[in-house]
This record gives sequence, structure tokens and C-alpha cells, in this order.
Amino acid sequence: MAIQVKICGITSAEAADAALHAGADFGGLVFHPGSPRNMKPEQAASLAARLRGRVRIVALAADATNDAIAAIIAAADPDFLQLHGRETAERVGEIRGRFGKPVIKAIAIAEAADFAQVPAYERAADMLLFDAKAPQSAVRPGGHGATFDWQLLRGRKISKPWLLAGGLDSDNVARAIVSAEALGVDVSSGVETAPGVKSAEMIREFVAAARKSQFAGARS
Repeated sequence: MAIQVKICGITSAEAADAALHAGADFGGLVFHPGSPRNMKPEQAASLAARLRGRVRIVALAADATNDAIAAIIAAADPDFLQLHGRETAERVGEIRGRFGKPVIKAIAIAEAADFAQVPAYERAADMLLFDAKAPQSAVRPGGHGATFDWQLLRGRKISKPWLLAGGLDSDNVARAIVSAEALGVDVSSGVETAPGVKSAEMIREFVAAARKSQFAGARS
């Protein structure tokens, strides 16, 4: 099975087209006021229409209210909701049941003890995403370009599909895949020339590096 690749924080038609042409599997739209990649409803609707049917659309929110999630779905009609805040497993299950959308739950990792929460989220979510913990002073939970020890994931039995995130770029993604035994990867700042500004060349290089990794070849 080929490595799955998610390009998150798409903010322009050019970035959307670059993700499509590079062969990404997921396209992420961010709905978080503290992010430079934050979407307005009309912008989200246009980009979602451009991506629809060609990649799986992921709408990212953090600690959003039910009304906010309903507005996101009305604007983008995503294939997945990605919950990137401090949502409990119970809240994840509630959102999944209320809105009828598959849910990706992001879990912040800094040390082995952080995996204690995984079983509860495995039961509540459809997919998991392991990201580096944000700095204490951060105003958003992800997109900081920080990494964590990928070896912490190696050999773990996780019952749901999962993606590796946090500080990935075309230079380190192959090593990250091998180190974590990852089945998929997520990138945002690692394919940007400035916060929120995606580079078509960097997207292409990232997807190619992920797919050509030694581990991807062994899985294909």
C-alpha cells in the first residue's frame, strides 16, 4: 500500500492544483481564527469545489462549537472533520454521531506517556493523527513546524488508520516514515515559503519523497 499524503492548510487555487497534480490523497482546509491558513466560508466553498472528487477533503477545527462545525460543513461539505484541539474522546464521538462525518482526531505527542490517551480515541474516531505538542505560548494547536521523536510510534499497535505530522518536509519525510513505521503523512508549514503560502514545487517534492521512501516501497 502506498504512503498516504495529506497537504493541509490549502489557501489558494494554485495550492489546491499543486496538491492534485502531485498526487496527494487528502487536501486540508483550516478553520481556526488563530491560523494564517484560516478559511472564510466563501473561500472554503470555492477550494472545496476545486478539490472535490479528486482528493478527500479534510476540514480542520479546534475545540469548535456545534454551530461552528455546522457552518464548516455547510461551506465545505468535507469528507472528514479533523479535530485538532483538546476534544475529549466523548466529544469526538458526539461530533461524529451528530454530523455523520468521519473524524480524524489529532493527538499531541511529546513523550511516551502521551500515548495513554490513544485507546479512548481509537474507539471514538475513524482516523488518528500524531502531531508534535505545540509550545505553551502558541495560539493554535498545530502548524508550527515542530517535530517529536518518531521512534515513539515504532512498533505500536494502533487499530485505526493514522497519519504522522509535525515538522515534516521533503528532506526528512522519508526518514520519518521509516522511523515511525508510518502509513501516511501530513504536511503544512513544510511546503510553505511563508506562513499560509504554499509552494507548488515544495508540494511536489514532498509527495515524491514520501512515495519514494524505503518504507513506502516495502509497503507497495
